[in-house]
Amino acid sequence: MFKDADELRAHIDDEDLDVDADTVLVLQNSGPRGYPGMPEVGSMALPKKLLAQGVTDMVRISDARMSGAAFGTVVLHVSPESAVGGPLSLVRTGDMVSLDTAARSLTLEVATEELERRRAAFVSPPPAFERGYGKLYIDHVQQADRGVDFDFLVGQSGTPPSKPSF
Repeated sequence: MFKDADELRAHIDDEDLDVDADTVLVLQNSGPRGYPGMPEVGSMALPKKLLAQGVTDMVRISDARMSGAAFGTVVLHVSPESAVGGPLSLVRTGDMVSLDTAARSLTLEVATEELERRRAAFVSPPPAFERGYGKLYIDHVQQADRGVDFDFLVGQSGTPPSKPSF
């Protein structure tokens, strides 16, 4: 489990990283508010030590997004995102995660009481911006399941283009 993209970049190739081919990699705080901006960091490169062993795919879960050119077993756009207390914020290193793609289910195999304790202890990470456009964005961007649009634009039709496009 990585708290954010900086931690992922810093540690994904550590020889001491406790991972094997059955590990589920989880990246938190990379959604619309947490990063901010919902960047293309959800593909998560496989650890070099596993690539050297011939591992070519593993389950990766994130509240981020990724390019259509990326590959593998990746669950993205988890919503609400971890930065606002969504389900990924409750994941800890060592937790068991079950993914059933046919049933479209993702389950954190942790006792309800423990999840309640984690939820009660949750504290949002500090915002990346205290003012300006960044602050406006963080305060008003919607979650991935709502289109990552500004909440104050919901229901607006937008402005039609003033010039033709080709």
